[in-house]
Amino acid sequence: MPPLPIHFACAPDLATAVGSWRQWLAGEKRASAHTLDGYGRDLAAFLGFLVDHQGGEPGLAALAELVPGDFRAFLAFRSNGGLARSSMARTMSTLRGFFKFLDRNALVHNPAILAVKSPRPPRSLPKPLAADEALEALATAGELHDEPWLAARDVALFTLLYGCGLRLGEALELARRDAPRGDTMVITGKGRKQRLVPVLPVVREALAEYLRQCPYPPDATAPLFVGARGGRLNPGVVQRQMRRLRMLLGLPESATPHALRHSFATHLLAGGGDLRTIQELLGHSSLSTTQRYTEVDAARLTAIYSEAHPRAKA
Repeated sequence: MPPLPIHFACAPDLATAVGSWRQWLAGEKRASAHTLDGYGRDLAAFLGFLVDHQGGEPGLAALAELVPGDFRAFLAFRSNGGLARSSMARTMSTLRGFFKFLDRNALVHNPAILAVKSPRPPRSLPKPLAADEALEALATAGELHDEPWLAARDVALFTLLYGCGLRLGEALELARRDAPRGDTMVITGKGRKQRLVPVLPVVREALAEYLRQCPYPPDATAPLFVGARGGRLNPGVVQRQMRRLRMLLGLPESATPHALRHSFATHLLAGGGDLRTIQELLGHSSLSTTQRYTEVDAARLTAIYSEAHPRAKA
């Protein structure tokens, strides 16, 4: 999917540089449409701030004259607007990357941004579902639709997310030709990196049943998961279905489509899976990201101990 159109409030020379940067992200860095959209909106917010902060649309010369106080003023402005610390940290990462691109291409040299510390995002642990909650969610997903093929679609999608540990975006980017016919499938993740994931028989069966019922032509290049009108399934629809499942089953607010991916990793770890293997299955570039799941499992064991041990109760 192409990135969404974004308005950048800036002078023509800077607009050209922004366009080159986005082309570089898509071509050289192989950034996904979702990543391009996020980075683009971060930069657009900064340039929009500079319009009011400096009294006009900024150009390359204006960026070269920025001082650390300008970046801190932007962070304060975004913080007062209610932006989460994690989002502000991502925005600063985007700006650093953009200024590095400008410097590398001899357009702007301004190290001022390096003097500004990014807000440290709060450390949070993944929030998986318990094994029985995940299985109940998969078993109940089909009850939310009166239309049988839509019910089969939701069951197939949620089973794929939990059974293979996919991100929602990865699943929705799949084409029909990507539907697994064997024991493995190739997934294209962040940075267009590909990984091989095993596919359980229950996942293949759920997908085969959905495709058998799907009323739209079996075009190999068409999206695997489609909406009621035949277009690519919108992630908002999936989020809405999960919210309905939460209400129906009394699941916590943390029960989202992404929680099925967290559940996949946590349940593998609890079953004896090693971190390196889980890292490869999830497509994490850093082992430290995967190690968060060891903390989840340790927290779960501590909670069980506190509830069950006689001395803990006392």
